[in-house]
Amino acid sequence: MPTTETVAVVDIGGTKTAAALVDRDGGVVRRSEAPTPARAGAGAVLSTASALVASLRDDAHRLLALGVGSAGVIDPVGGHVLGATDALPGWAGTDLRGELAARTGLATTVVNDVHAHALGESRYGAARGRRTALFVAVGTGVGGAFVLPGGTLVGANAAAGHVGHVPSAHARDLPCSCGATGHLEAIASGPALVREHTRRTGVEVADLEAVVAAASAGDAEAASVIRLGGLAVGATIGGLVNVLDPDVVVVGGGVVNAGDPWWAALVEGSAAELLPSLRDVEIVGSGLGGDAALLGAAALAWELVGEEA
Repeated sequence: MPTTETVAVVDIGGTKTAAALVDRDGGVVRRSEAPTPARAGAGAVLSTASALVASLRDDAHRLLALGVGSAGVIDPVGGHVLGATDALPGWAGTDLRGELAARTGLATTVVNDVHAHALGESRYGAARGRRTALFVAVGTGVGGAFVLPGGTLVGANAAAGHVGHVPSAHARDLPCSCGATGHLEAIASGPALVREHTRRTGVEVADLEAVVAAASAGDAEAASVIRLGGLAVGATIGGLVNVLDPDVVVVGGGVVNAGDPWWAALVEGSAAELLPSLRDVEIVGSGLGGDAALLGAAALAWELVGEEA
């Protein structure tokens, strides 16, 4: 039986680990996922990832390499996890590349998950064909990456892209997950918007969807919270565009689902900060959604195949 050449890819998050086989054109030919056993430790997380790859193997597909996108600060050269949040206890210090290469038998490349998202959008999605792109992800946290012709800007400490930890006037003195105060993530992430709604109304709601529903039903306070989140993200994007001058800005993450009022506020917030010469920068939504990180990891895996050919 003829076999199709593919790479295996894994996206490791705090709650879910996804895996897929991807062909040379960026097509997902098989996929699987499982809950991330975060509280069970790094070994259990690695076992889940390698088991997912094993479950995708069949006689019809020849696996040439493995690409991994993972939560945490990832050293793409050494392949280690340099730092991680409490969402993945014990993840810091893990030899991610070495462990998964040994467990799967595949040449392996690793990258931070948000950087993988950015690469996916750059190679196959909303920023395809653009020389440079700024990617901003707004979800449970706020992250980002800047894509250059040679890949993402990693930084001296492999920590570039922490967009959520840029100071934001909209965040006032609100505490941030990093321990500081007044950062963008403290007012713009999904959980932060829920907390802001509770502070204003005294009413606890389950999640951001409930705030969006209330805003859609005419609740002025809920609508104000959604607008505030969009303005805050937009202002930060405007400032970053002034520094980086990208060809395009791609915005992804779950908070984008807050809808048109949030997006309109984002555009308004960015326009207020942009330099006159940069006001025509294109700001677009993600073109790949949840597959962006998988496809970004796939792009790196295919590069690895080329290097070893």
